[in-house]
Amino acid sequence: MKALVFDGKKLSLSTAPAPRPRRGEALVRVRLAGICSTDLEIVRGYLSFRGIPGHEFVGTVVSAPGKRLVGKRVVGEINLPCGVCETCRAGLGKHCASRGVLGISGRNGAFAEYLSLPVENLHVVPARLGDEEAAFTELVAAACEIPERIDIRRGDRVLVLGDGRLAAMIAQVLAPRTSRLSVLGRSGAKLAAFRKLGIATRRAGDAKRLARSQDIVVECTGNPLGLPLAARLVKPRGVIVLKSTFHGKLEWNPAPIVVDEITVVGSRCGPFEPALSLLEKGTVEVLPFLSAVYPIERWEAAFKRARSVDSFKVLLRME
Repeated sequence: MKALVFDGKKLSLSTAPAPRPRRGEALVRVRLAGICSTDLEIVRGYLSFRGIPGHEFVGTVVSAPGKRLVGKRVVGEINLPCGVCETCRAGLGKHCASRGVLGISGRNGAFAEYLSLPVENLHVVPARLGDEEAAFTELVAAACEIPERIDIRRGDRVLVLGDGRLAAMIAQVLAPRTSRLSVLGRSGAKLAAFRKLGIATRRAGDAKRLARSQDIVVECTGNPLGLPLAARLVKPRGVIVLKSTFHGKLEWNPAPIVVDEITVVGSRCGPFEPALSLLEKGTVEVLPFLSAVYPIERWEAAFKRARSVDSFKVLLRME
């Protein structure tokens, strides 16, 4: 099969063996796969991953135990826990110490014609959703994880820090929960896309004026400077939700977190069913944040576009 393979130094389009599904797994033919910030960091050395990256996808089930899913369009949760350790038994499989993670750790991913995943990881895509919309499911699910982790009250001042694709999903998921949400970013063109959906925006130059004023700051800049900035913007005893992952070191004195008694909440993968529901109802709009779709043969152009400052989501077409 055709696949993008990362050997630790470079990413290249190669011919790779098709996956052999394990017991309880389905074989999925990938239709579209999204390029995520994590993918961009992996090709810079994040997590020392080797193999086929990619974890945001929509595909068609080719084979599966029980046949119920065969022929269905699906999206898939990316964590593959062991299922038997204490963490898994406590219902925290996505934190299993020996888990695999699709396209990120120990499991080849979605930048290929085929992938395999356990049947329980797969969710059928509603008929009214197009492939391009469905490809955003994992990203919307990550946004849905935030209200799973923290309480957001109607009057809370919530600031989404960052103006990229994840920030766009987070802002839409959280906006119905508070009347005081805004997005702080650097790109005028990107912020204009937020405003078209009725989301209040602020420019980076407003940061000084907003110091120590926000009840909740969601940090999704993908930049090592994001957390220090969030710490300056959140009020004493406020909450920072940390979403960014990046390859590199954070050189910063965390004393402000201690002095202001700030709560820092890590937030990663989220629930797929609520995400699919929001997409199906149109509560979360994703197509305004689709920048481009490229065939896998033009992967270099796709990655270049995904890295550009004016880009939101870029998809690779595998078929």
